[in-house]
Amino acid sequence: QVQLVESGGGLVQAGGSLRLSCAASGRTFSRYDMGWFRQAPGKERECVAAISWSGGSTRYADSVKGRFAISRDNAKNTVYLQMNSLKPDDTAVYYCAATTRTDFVPLLSVQYAYWGQGTQVTVSS
Repeated sequence: QVQLVESGGGLVQAGGSLRLSCAASGRTFSRYDMGWFRQAPGKERECVAAISWSGGSTRYADSVKGRFAISRDNAKNTVYLQMNSLKPDDTAVYYCAATTRTDFVPLLSVQYAYWGQGTQVTVSS
């Protein structure tokens, strides 16, 4: 089992940047593919970015391609989400998630077994 703790959320103006971090503890971090999800009020939870256990493969939602970048540091047991050119539509609670490593990079929430508590990101216009 792995425990996940997100940090780095906050209030930012449109066009600004934030970097989210997710620290993992428990089982060996490199056993897991990792994803960043978000959920806005009244909307379903969606995956914005995911990364393979090695960091060699990444996937992004179309809505964030070219603006967000996911990365990981297995030596630090941490996954990051760099968010640039933020828009008010990016406002949501952002969650870090983990799943036992696969041959692909999952994008569906049901494919992830472990979740953090979430961090709020608010983008003002």
